[in-house]
Amino acid sequence: QVQLVEPGGGSAQAGGSLTLSCAASESTDYCSAWFRHVSGQDREGVASIHRLGTDTKYEDSAKERFTISKNDATKSLILQMNTLKPEGTGMYSCAQVFCNRYYTLATQDVVSWGQGTQVTVSS
Repeated sequence: QVQLVEPGGGSAQAGGSLTLSCAASESTDYCSAWFRHVSGQDREGVASIHRLGTDTKYEDSAKERFTISKNDATKSLILQMNTLKPEGTGMYSCAQVFCNRYYTLATQDVVSWGQGTQVTVSS
């Protein structure tokens, strides 16, 4: 099974920016996504990208602030987060998802999970 590793999240002030990365141990035919888990809440999808890079999906709060991208040469998935908000604090995990369901941003469509990385946004 593919291994997904997120090197590190970080902390930022509200209004600031952070970039998350995720490295895959091998190439697969799956699509990719980022999820966020806030303590006491269900894990929610933040953004996804088709494996061909032809389409992306964002949850409402991420639209126009976050950008998901991928680099096939390095087998990396990137999430650029701008204009951060305190409610964006949580554990962010990259994931591989079924390509016929990549647009759902649903945990039930996840094939593999990264270990997660903490993002803290202070007000």
